[in-house]
Amino acid sequence: MSQFKYYWEDLTAGSVRDLGTVTLSAEEIKTFARQFDPQPFHLDEAAAQRSHFRNLCASGWHTCALAMKLTVENFLNESASMGSPGLESLRWLKPVYAGDTLRLQQTIVESRPLRTRPDTGLVRSCWEMFNQNGEKVMQMEGYGMFGRRHPATAQEIAQLEKSPAKD
Repeated sequence: MSQFKYYWEDLTAGSVRDLGTVTLSAEEIKTFARQFDPQPFHLDEAAAQRSHFRNLCASGWHTCALAMKLTVENFLNESASMGSPGLESLRWLKPVYAGDTLRLQQTIVESRPLRTRPDTGLVRSCWEMFNQNGEKVMQMEGYGMFGRRHPATAQEIAQLEKSPAKD
């Protein structure tokens, strides 16, 4: 029996995964903001009322951290994840307010073997976070490296070496 539920071979382009929901409280928004993004509209209801947000809202970085938490808890902890070389894009599309329930969805955009590491595959994903009204509040795209259930053979490596370089 394998150690993980998901390996690179299981992560095919076009597949969509629901990664769960989380509801934010005003206190959680303020706690995160005090430590990582102490702008007034993240810390104080009165200051937020005077801002263009008109209400206490979460830092975009808080939204990203919540997306990471949901991804880890509902996918990465069951996968042969080997980390990430980074994000391609990140967009905060709508403010996230206290009481909002956020839902995260991951779509795999691309999946390919790494030519330089026969035991590893690279996956490009798009994560979209929606509020309780179905409005998209965040979108990000990036890469993850995943262990392969079956490392590439010498023949597969030779074939990859003949194709245009991508690593």
